Amino acid sequence: MGEYEDRLHELEGEARYFPPPPRHPGGRERLHIQKSSVCSRAYFVVVMAFFHIYIINIIALLLYVHYNTGSGEQDVPLENSAGAPRPMPAEHRTPSSASLSPELSFQLPRLEGIRVGHVQRVSLVPDRTHNMRTLSLKPLLFEIPGFLSVEESSVVMQLAQLKGLTHSSLLTAPDSQEEQLTQDQLFSLLDLNQDGLLQREEVRHSAAAYIGGVLQYSAAGQGLDGHAKVRQRSTHTRLYLGEGTHHLLKSIRNRVTRLTRLPSSLVDLSEPMEVVRYEQGGYSHAHHDSGPTNHDSSCAHTHLAANNSASKQVACRYLTVLLHLNPADGGGETSFPVADNRTYEEEVLGDLSQQYCDKGNLKVKPVAGTALLWYNHLSDGNGWVGELDEFSLHGDCLVTRGFKWTGSVWVNIDPEQQRQERYQRLIQLFENLESECAKKSKYRDNRL
Repeated sequence: MGEYEDRLHELEGEARYFPPPPRHPGGRERLHIQKSSVCSRAYFVVVMAFFHIYIINIIALLLYVHYNTGSGEQDVPLENSAGAPRPMPAEHRTPSSASLSPELSFQLPRLEGIRVGHVQRVSLVPDRTHNMRTLSLKPLLFEIPGFLSVEESSVVMQLAQLKGLTHSSLLTAPDSQEEQLTQDQLFSLLDLNQDGLLQREEVRHSAAAYIGGVLQYSAAGQGLDGHAKVRQRSTHTRLYLGEGTHHLLKSIRNRVTRLTRLPSSLVDLSEPMEVVRYEQGGYSHAHHDSGPTNHDSSCAHTHLAANNSASKQVACRYLTVLLHLNPADGGGETSFPVADNRTYEEEVLGDLSQQYCDKGNLKVKPVAGTALLWYNHLSDGNGWVGELDEFSLHGDCLVTRGFKWTGSVWVNIDPEQQRQERYQRLIQLFENLESECAKKSKYRDNRL
């Protein structure tokens, strides 16, 4: 025990040489930490202000895109819709266009593609909306599933068969101006509703079509080789979409008007719908639906109204609405070989007239009732028709099995606005004269 007590006294003695640590006056020890400016009140206010501004900008951008693309849920009349034709600004009007009536001086509305894959909702018929999807920006190309029902597509094919299908020419020289028709073929062409009689409405439309050169449609569709488009193993006919014809054809015209948002007068005065039937082994070479105009050429539909000495007539088609009427059993895709290419260089692309299906960037499989809409011309920057869009080159791939039916609706607009307006005034004058003659004839009949 004595050893333990001695050792305890030694430890107590050593402890006297180590003073206890100093204590804080308050009784508790505090760590001194320097305050950081990161969490200061001023910094927090600045960060929150920038965050709110960022959120507000995002919301404003979403609202801008929403109201500019349009939901299409309501069946809004054309003249009240956002895409309705707007009056031409005064600085863009020519002296002749300024003196025209307001309905003839306007800017052409143009749909917005936004981006590939973008979906817009459009109203084409009452109580129903359709989805319109952007397939390409070069050319501006849209797909509208369900534009026609399967039953409606079948009716169009039956109407074409009743009208009578003729074999498509294999090659048409660019200098040829019209087809040689027999009397029976000419009567069938003029008899729009195929009832064996010519009504006043049919005669009126035929006269207006003759004034505009619509009956001279053989030069339509320019191919890469400078000739008219070549179709193999196919038959075709034309169906009038105006008054006095089947109600479905008039409905197609109205749907095209609502889809394109163009004035009804432009759609009504355009050429009839072309229905084509491709047999097995049938196809069409790559071509443009519209042709470029210059001092040596003029638009076929305004040729007589142009009053110039141009020797060549070309089809001036601002846009195309292509209707797929049946699903081909094999092949038959609609191909756009240079869609969304960075550049268009014909010498690099090679001969696309027969090889475009293998090289094509975009191919659309035919589905009954689906419509394709694309613009054949660019905008001139002032709300009118500009240069031909070279990227609108397209064709029909080889049908490997079964048949393929299509219907093409074109809207004819002259790139020269004064010429287009002169043509429309001429048609209006003709209609007014026809109306006055009808009234005078009725007055004479009543007196007798």
